[in-house]
Amino acid sequence: MATQTTDSIIESFKGKRIAVVGDIMLDKYIFGHVSRISPEYPVPVVDVTHQDIRLGGAANVALNTLSLGAETTLFGVTGEDQDRGLLLGLFGNMGLSGEGLVSDPARPTTCKTRILSQNHHITRVDFEKRDEISEKTAASIMDAFNAIIPETDAVVLEDYNKGVLSLELITALIAAAKSHGVPVLVDPKLKNFFAYRGCTVFKPNLSEMAASLGTPVPNSDREVEEACLRLQDLIQAEALVVTRSEKGMTVYDGSFTHIEVSSLDVADVSGAGDTVIGTLALGAAAGLDIIRNASIANLAAGTVCQEVGAVPVKPERLKRVCREHPVH
Repeated sequence: MATQTTDSIIESFKGKRIAVVGDIMLDKYIFGHVSRISPEYPVPVVDVTHQDIRLGGAANVALNTLSLGAETTLFGVTGEDQDRGLLLGLFGNMGLSGEGLVSDPARPTTCKTRILSQNHHITRVDFEKRDEISEKTAASIMDAFNAIIPETDAVVLEDYNKGVLSLELITALIAAAKSHGVPVLVDPKLKNFFAYRGCTVFKPNLSEMAASLGTPVPNSDREVEEACLRLQDLIQAEALVVTRSEKGMTVYDGSFTHIEVSSLDVADVSGAGDTVIGTLALGAAAGLDIIRNASIANLAAGTVCQEVGAVPVKPERLKRVCREHPVH
């Protein structure tokens, strides 16, 4: 693909209108170094040097599409707690609207606190509730979604199994998007895995696909292809994009294409899946064919893996990497 063509594709992402619905998280990072073992228990003591807070989960998908120039509306649920305030503060700093956030006093804002020493994870502490959201909360999300779907170019359903994407809400969201001819791209988890039948692009990773099918799937092209055929019988998506860690990704849209993992140095894979689904959504909104779309998304994921923690893809960096690494 010519350099200008790749650049123009990435430029065409600007101004696209993307809706992201799913589990919003607050990621807290505590950085430091381990200098000794605690005398109280045989555990490392981390001397803290600095802390950071970032948007995670569905919010990180929204940051990726926003970073690439799309008008992004994010829908999800928070608690009525201090972490909601931190989320809204980050939304304001990043230029994300908080209008799609529904608060539920019965739930905490999902928060993951990671403790790192010299960029190595020591432990993680989670605050969350994984029960499905109430019918009232789901109805609030659906009302807000219906108000924007006629003016939307693509929808991402980002499922971390924290309760936002209930079976009923999934069905209603896909039906509403389809009624307006809007592509729906799904990043699933095991619960409600097959509820996304009829979506446009379905993007499980290899372990999620194997677990959903109830059988091990070795990471070889032939066995992944066989599993994709079984999955497609059940999910009936326009295209499957299966991410395979060090083996890259496999696309099935009636035929198979295997895309090798990008050769960029890997520091941290956190958020790579968010970058893939966000970039795929922009490609769908821009009318890209799925192979070219997935190739660009693969390189986008490679750029964010070079940094520690979940960070959004940067458009100029993606353009440069696309020039250096030919895509399909």
